[in-house]
Amino acid sequence: MNDSTTHLKDRITADMKDAMRAKATARLSTIRLLLAAIKQREVDERKTLADADIVAVIDKMVKQRKDSITQFDAGNRADLADAERAELVILQSYLPSQLTDAEIDAAIDAEMAAARAAGAAGPALIGKVMAGLKPRLAGRADMAAVSAKVKARI
Repeated sequence: MNDSTTHLKDRITADMKDAMRAKATARLSTIRLLLAAIKQREVDERKTLADADIVAVIDKMVKQRKDSITQFDAGNRADLADAERAELVILQSYLPSQLTDAEIDAAIDAEMAAARAAGAAGPALIGKVMAGLKPRLAGRADMAAVSAKVKARI
């Protein structure tokens, strides 16, 4: 393991120890869930995850929490929705800062110009643009919203 690939994981582990010392059970539980998800992916892929891979794990967990909140709100289960919201806040604290709409639009414009220069058009253009944007924007923007913006421009 080299230092550049374990930075985020080290921070999460340190936060877990701090939560143990502070007896912050809700925070500790969420961090343990996160570390378990990271460990599971490492075991599945038989490699140590880099920060970008860990961000993808966190992003997936954030998306799950948002879906759960929607379902719990629809089912009038405010207690469960509040618990999911608390986990969501903790998980989001490990994601990189979110991009502004202007930054997202600039990235889309640049990627569309590159894809058109490569000869892509129509539905293939959407695929090329999204494939180029995903590594640049993952964890820093809602990819579903980015996809909707790309489709609106074509």
